[in-house]
Amino acid sequence: MAQFLFEADLRGLLKLDTLIPNAPPTRWQRKAKESGPGPSPIGVSPTKPANCSRSSSKTPSKTPGKSGSKIQSTPTKAGGDRYIPKRSTMQMEMANFLLTKENDPDEDSPTKKEQQKAWAVNLNGFDVEEAKILHLSGKPQNAPEGYQNNLKVLYSQKMAPGSSRKKSRYIPSKPDWVLDAPEMFNDYYLNLTDWSSQNFLAVALDNAVYLWNYGTREIIPLLQTEHPYPYISSVSWIKDGDYLAVGTSSAEVQLWDVEQQKCLRTMTSHCGRVGTLSWNFSSLCSGAQTGQIHHHDVRVAEHHVATLAGHTEEVCGLKWSLDGHYLASGGSDSLANVWPCTQGGGGDFAPVQTFTQHQGAVKVRLAWCPCQMNVLATGGGTRDRHICIWNVCSGVCLSAVDTRSQVSSILWSTNYKELISAYGFAQNELIIWNYPTMTKVAELQSHTDRILTLTMSPDGTTVASAAANETVQVWSCFEMDPIKKKEKEKANSAKSGILHQSIR
Repeated sequence: MAQFLFEADLRGLLKLDTLIPNAPPTRWQRKAKESGPGPSPIGVSPTKPANCSRSSSKTPSKTPGKSGSKIQSTPTKAGGDRYIPKRSTMQMEMANFLLTKENDPDEDSPTKKEQQKAWAVNLNGFDVEEAKILHLSGKPQNAPEGYQNNLKVLYSQKMAPGSSRKKSRYIPSKPDWVLDAPEMFNDYYLNLTDWSSQNFLAVALDNAVYLWNYGTREIIPLLQTEHPYPYISSVSWIKDGDYLAVGTSSAEVQLWDVEQQKCLRTMTSHCGRVGTLSWNFSSLCSGAQTGQIHHHDVRVAEHHVATLAGHTEEVCGLKWSLDGHYLASGGSDSLANVWPCTQGGGGDFAPVQTFTQHQGAVKVRLAWCPCQMNVLATGGGTRDRHICIWNVCSGVCLSAVDTRSQVSSILWSTNYKELISAYGFAQNELIIWNYPTMTKVAELQSHTDRILTLTMSPDGTTVASAAANETVQVWSCFEMDPIKKKEKEKANSAKSGILHQSIR
C-alpha cells in the first residue's frame, strides 16, 4: 500500500501544473504577509489561485500586477525592490531655477557683466579678473596705474624665447705667469709695482727697477743705484705711460724717461723715505715717512707747489680719483683723508673728509670706484682687517666687511662691478668681491707668504700680485666676454674720436 502512495506522490511532483504540497511560500507571498492587512498592490491577491499557470509558480522577474495595469505603485515600506528618496518642494524649485539659469540668454549680457564687475570692485577694491596670477591666454597682465597690492600679487611676465639663467664667468684658480722677484723688500708700507698704459709692468727690487713687457714677455733693466743704499721705496707711471716716477729711501723723487732709459730730473723736498706716489696729469704727489704729502709740478724748476699735513705718521697710500677732483691719502696713523684739487694741480690745506673708522695702528689702502666717482674703498691692517666703502661727498660709510686678515691692497675692476683685495697675515690670498653686496666671488690662493702690492693691466683684465716670497704672480681674473669686449672698444674709440674733434 505504501508503494502505491509513493508512486502517487511521485506523479504529483512530476506534474508542473499543480501545486507542490508542503512547499515553502514564494517571494511574493512572503511580501504580502509582511505588508500586513492593508490593501495589496494593484493586480496582486494575498493568496495564489489554485489554477495558476506554470510561469507564475516561479519568482516573478517584474513587479506583480504589471499584466493587469500599466500603473506601478512604489512600495512605501522597507523590503521593497528599490528606494527612491522623497524630494521636497524647495529642492524641486531649486533644481528648476538652476536649469532655467543655465539656459538663460541674459546671463552673459553686458549689463550683467558690468554689474558683477561693479560688485567686485566695491567688495575687494579691485577687479578680480584683472588681478589673476595665472592666465590661460598667455598674455602678461599689468597692474592698473597707481595700484598697490598689499598681498604682493605676482604678475605674469612674458620671457624671451630661449632665455636662461646667466652663468657665472670662469675665473682661473692658478696664475698665468709666475715671475721670480729676488731681493724684494718685505715691507708692508712700500708700493713696489705699477702697470703702465703701454703694458709695461715696473717692479722695484732692492736698489733696482725692472720692466716686464707683458706683450713680448721681455725683461728690461731700467735703473740700479751705485750703492746698496738707498733702496727703491715706490714706483708710479704717468697716465700716458712714457715716464716713471721713482721714490727712494733717501727722500728723493726721480723722473725717468723709459724710452731713452734716462733720468730726467731728481726732486728733493722730503725729509724721509718716499713710500707712495700718485700722478694727476702733470702733477705728481708724493707721501713720505714724516706724514707729509708734497705736490710737484714736474714742468717747472720750482717743482714743490704745495704741502698737505693731515697725517701724524707715515703716508703709505695715495690715489687720485679718475676725474682728478679728489686725492685720497692713507697713513699708518689709521686715518684716511680726502683732499680737493685746486686749479694749479695742488690740493687744499685741509681735507674735506677724514675717516677714522679703522682702529689701531693700521695701514690704510685706497682705491676709487670707476663706476661711481665719489665712492672710495679703504682697507686696514693687522689690528683692523676691515674693508670700508665710503661716500666721500656725504662722509657716510656705505658698508664695512670684516675680512679677518691683513688688507695689503685693493683694486676696483673696470670690466665688472667687483673689486679685488690682497691679504697678508694670516690668509696670504686674493679675494674678489661683488659690489655693492660685498659677497665673495672667488678666492685665489697661490702665494705662500703675505702679499705686498697689487696692480692692474691697462685693459682691466689682468692683475699682478707681488708677495714676500719673492714672486710676482699674474692673474687673468677679469677677462671679458668677446662681445662685451668689442662693444667696450667701440665705445672707447667713439669717445676718443669725439675728444679729438673737440680739441681740433
